[in-house]
Amino acid sequence: MKKLVLVVDDSPALRLLLEAMLKQKYRVVVAGDGLSALMWLNNGNTPDLIITDIQMPQMDGWELTGILNENLLYNDIPVMVLTGTRVDEMKLVPSNVVKILQKPFDPMNFVSLVDMHLNTVPIEAVS
Repeated sequence: MKKLVLVVDDSPALRLLLEAMLKQKYRVVVAGDGLSALMWLNNGNTPDLIITDIQMPQMDGWELTGILNENLLYNDIPVMVLTGTRVDEMKLVPSNVVKILQKPFDPMNFVSLVDMHLNTVPIEAVS
């Protein structure tokens, strides 16, 4: 069974792009903000990876990652953060954040990073 990735971003275009990039290898669920993502998680869903934007309405990515990091049900889910703003290196980053990527990002590099964090073997490498 394919692993499940939750994409959280307030941009419909970016959600669509990320879903298109990942759906060949993974099941992808999208949410428009942190609150919607948290509601989805609280309905008993558990993704293998969460990819979230930082600046979003209702609940931003830092709030979401902080809540996930403090919750025993979710604190072991790796989180990749996408951001269009410069991240202050001194900001306390929750331990569940495995990667912070600046927008715009290289799509090929992005998929490779997702593969790495989900411990999958790229299709090209399978013999």
